Amino acid sequence: MAAFLAELLFDLVRALVGSWLRHAAVAICAWLDTKIHGRTARIVVGLLLGIAAFFLIPVISGLLGL
Repeated sequence: MAAFLAELLFDLVRALVGSWLRHAAVAICAWLDTKIHGRTARIVVGLLLGIAAFFLIPVISGLLGL
């Protein structure tokens, strides 16, 4: 029973945090879009953010135990 409740709690936290992170990412990208001018700069910033996400997502999910 405890494992079942823990799974429900993890699902709830994942849903709430996932939604919050998604909204934060959209807000940051909208703000960043107004600050960067030029196609090359946008490509460079996009590549850097993609590389950061490639390395940070597994680290964060490993720390959270997902």
